Amino acid sequence: MVEDSALDFDLTRSPILVRMAIRTDYQHADLRPLMTRMTGDEKHDSAATSTLDVLWVLYDQVLSVDPDRVDDPQRDRFLLSKGHGPMAYYAVLAAKGFLDPAELDRFGEFDSRLGFHPDRMLAPGVEIGSGSLGHGLPLALGVTLGLRARGLDRPRVVVLVGDAELDEGSNHEAIQVAGRWGLGRLTTVVIDNRSSSTGWPGGIADRFAREGWATRAVDGRDHTALHQALSATSTDRPLAVVAEVEPRGGNR
Repeated sequence: MVEDSALDFDLTRSPILVRMAIRTDYQHADLRPLMTRMTGDEKHDSAATSTLDVLWVLYDQVLSVDPDRVDDPQRDRFLLSKGHGPMAYYAVLAAKGFLDPAELDRFGEFDSRLGFHPDRMLAPGVEIGSGSLGHGLPLALGVTLGLRARGLDRPRVVVLVGDAELDEGSNHEAIQVAGRWGLGRLTTVVIDNRSSSTGWPGGIADRFAREGWATRAVDGRDHTALHQALSATSTDRPLAVVAEVEPRGGNR
């Protein structure tokens, strides 16, 4: 059996996981119509739309992932820590063939694979089950170290977090360790909608830079700028990209 990830998870353990790729020709302009197919009281619309452009650029131009090889050890890993508004994520996964777009209509239903937080045991292409904010970056650090221990030096690990998540203490340790150990295959994307309760003296990018990270701050709606920033990796320094979007009070 092909090993699934740095932590030896086996996606085939889920009896209802559909592994067949679904070919589509969706483009960025189709994402918001796809999102409107998901209804309910737990949509967290602002949290979702704040990530939309970053997610599209990652899956369309940056990440080496494919619905035909969701368990390929050489694939890039994308971890969504900002998981409480997953509609943009599900829309991008559907647009890229990981999900049947018809599944979006059943978002949040009792027996749907698409819950209010993504579940890696149910949805193809999902690497972690997200829940309490603040865990994605430490998990990404662990995955990066696990890949290195297995001699897998090509895959990138990209984690998407919200600016308010950085108030959680576990992130400080992960930022410090990744920078000091020079984990160049790790990238953190911070969606900055200025919802942090405490903020960062000198700005978010400065927090990462002080621990040895390479940093970029860009317009989170500018696809060209996002692509350039997300491609600016180095072999010996992790990368932090701060994607600045319109403020949405209370949405992390």
